[in-house]
Amino acid sequence: MGLFGFGTAKGKSGGLMNVIRCDEPEYLVWKWRPEGQGANSTSRENSIRYGSSLRVKDGEVAVFVYKQKDGALQDFIVGPYDDTIKTANFPILSSIVGLAFGGESPFQAEIYFINLQGNNQVKFTIPYFDVADPRLPDFPVPVAVRGAITFALEDYKNFIKLNRLIDFDLESFKKQIKDAMVRKIKSIVTNVPSDLGMPVVQMERKIDEISEVLEGKLKDRLDEYGVRMKHIDINAIEIDKDSDAYTEVKGLTGGITAQTMQAQAELNIKNMQDMQAMNASNLEETMRIQREEAQRAQKLQTETNFLGAHALNQQTSVLQTAASNLGQMGSMNMDAGGGGMNPAGMMTGMMMGGAMGGQMAGMMNNMGQQMQNAMNTPPPMPTVQYMIAVNGQQTGPYNMQQLQQMVQMGQFTPQTYVWKQGMAQWELAGNVQELASLFAVPAPPPVPGGMPTPPMP
Repeated sequence: MGLFGFGTAKGKSGGLMNVIRCDEPEYLVWKWRPEGQGANSTSRENSIRYGSSLRVKDGEVAVFVYKQKDGALQDFIVGPYDDTIKTANFPILSSIVGLAFGGESPFQAEIYFINLQGNNQVKFTIPYFDVADPRLPDFPVPVAVRGAITFALEDYKNFIKLNRLIDFDLESFKKQIKDAMVRKIKSIVTNVPSDLGMPVVQMERKIDEISEVLEGKLKDRLDEYGVRMKHIDINAIEIDKDSDAYTEVKGLTGGITAQTMQAQAELNIKNMQDMQAMNASNLEETMRIQREEAQRAQKLQTETNFLGAHALNQQTSVLQTAASNLGQMGSMNMDAGGGGMNPAGMMTGMMMGGAMGGQMAGMMNNMGQQMQNAMNTPPPMPTVQYMIAVNGQQTGPYNMQQLQQMVQMGQFTPQTYVWKQGMAQWELAGNVQELASLFAVPAPPPVPGGMPTPPMP
């Protein structure tokens, strides 16, 4: 298995020195034998002379196995390594040989090279097996799977514990992995429709998703063989489209899909209609409330005006009565025994008339002022409210103060569509002159010490 050279230098006790190395292009475990020794050679292949050359490439490890009465012991030489065999570099060999031989006699060991760098691939094909759609369990469809598993050997000490190095055959090892993995892959693929909610007829278009599921569930499966699975690739998932089950399932799932899409479309339309009706109802209720508020404000204004006029009429009536009584005071008889003109009564009437006249003038002036103020009181300003469109849904209405708060929170921008009563259609808020002031950028604060100096060109 490969060509090996060997040195011509002789040790102190005679004999040729070996060059121990592996030149195999593809291998996982390879056993070294001296030049000219066949696969069925005896223990002579285990005789290694001190001073023989050992060459271990990067990505390889050389394992020296010494068979002892209490079990086999190993020395591990990890590449890159290119040196002569010395007990100083072989801890186990040093403890076995000691100084008894003085480095002149050969020692007994089996030498194996293990490839840590190469990727090993196991291709597999799983013939047709039944996979059922969970919606139609009585119609299993034949499905076949083809793919490959890539693995690598990393923990060589654990690998040696789990596998026999002597007479190791890579193809037999791959077959063990293939048999175990195929059973598991078949089980996982069988449950894909129910686990992923995937119709059987769509599996051949979902290779990547199925590969990810397999890799996740099989990631640690090869640990029992002492190797690590790097990835698993599904090359093809084939459905037997000539089978009666496939034809039946295709027709049934197509009908179910069409019904589902139709039901979903009807539900979406109903939801949209309900939302539009709700928005229209909200808008109608808002407009009704606004009308009632405006009517109530107008009514209060009218009642205030009427109240002022009524108060004026009442006060005028009082003054008229007072004036009538004042006219009668001129005929007051201050002399109980006399008759004719009464000067004292006239004087008293004039005095009281002047006082009454001043009071009447003041009352008239106050009432006139009150009526003027009442007449000049303006009605309440109309409330401007806008509906806005957010994510395709209309909300509101909002007054100017609410819109200003929404601008500050970034929820209302010039690119937001708005509408109010009287507008022919929805319009961007930035195009509505009444809303322009909401988006005005405030002027920066003045610079202390005067105007800022413009930057140099």
